Amino acid sequence: MDVSDVLGRLRCMAKEKPCTIILPEMEDERMQKASEIIEREGIANLIKLSKDNLDPEKVEQYTEKFYEMRKHKGISLEAARAYMENPLFYAAMEVREGNADGFVAGAVNTTADVVRAVLYCIGLAPGARVICGAFLMVVPDCPYGENGVLVFADCGVVPNPNEKQLAHIGISASRLAKEVLGVEPRVAFLSYSSKGSAEGPEIDKVRKAVSIAKDIAPDILMDGELQVDAALVPEVAQHKIKDSPVAGKANVLIFPDLEAGNISYKLVERLAKARALGPIILGGNRPCSDLSRGCSVDDIVDCVAITVIRANRWDNGKKEDKKE
Repeated sequence: MDVSDVLGRLRCMAKEKPCTIILPEMEDERMQKASEIIEREGIANLIKLSKDNLDPEKVEQYTEKFYEMRKHKGISLEAARAYMENPLFYAAMEVREGNADGFVAGAVNTTADVVRAVLYCIGLAPGARVICGAFLMVVPDCPYGENGVLVFADCGVVPNPNEKQLAHIGISASRLAKEVLGVEPRVAFLSYSSKGSAEGPEIDKVRKAVSIAKDIAPDILMDGELQVDAALVPEVAQHKIKDSPVAGKANVLIFPDLEAGNISYKLVERLAKARALGPIILGGNRPCSDLSRGCSVDDIVDCVAITVIRANRWDNGKKEDKKE
């Protein structure tokens, strides 16, 4: 599948029903150029923020609310005001208050700051247990996944997830595949073992995560533990795995820890000349997207399009499963 075809389709989907997205890093030249494209193509209705154009009345209003939300953590009113004078946290409060449908940031701010803004201001979705980051990988001339399109998670947030966190990462990533790509997710929990070919505590964690995830969301096709070739390559799966709904045809790859996920997405991006869109923030109570600080203008535009698609589907069934 041609990369431009996939990304063009995402932009067209967003343009069908543009919603309001905040860009809180307008001091960055890439954000300025991206906003011009987004507005010209009608991908989203933008609120463009920098330190110079925050509404003083809202700063005070959000300071009081943020203080009430975080005072149990020992925050002072002065510290709360400092947060609300930061366009990133101000943007997150705008989303929380329903004045925008999502935000896209990370060209200037770190992933840790973006995740903190989501956690502190927007909070977890009902039933969610963890905030994580997924990449939409679009790999040219690739037969695997959905004709070269895959979801990788978690590649940006949780260093060493436990089995319950890993299960929720898998469920969140599967729903991203369904709502943005419109495909039936086939989720592979990855390891250096395929169904007992090796043993160890890391493998046990993956097996337990698969069991938990299946209990929570039995309607999603999930399997593991699987080596990556057994997850993706039909010929390998035929030799290694029997009767798996996922092996050889996975389109969502769940990595056992952040180290494996981050290394893998960057290898694919560079060696296969893939587009890596994200990290798309999953598990929050509204759709938001992070960016690599090395992002391009097109990366920003495409992440805004993905956030619009997710926002449009948010109230049409997008809720994290409430079951433990």
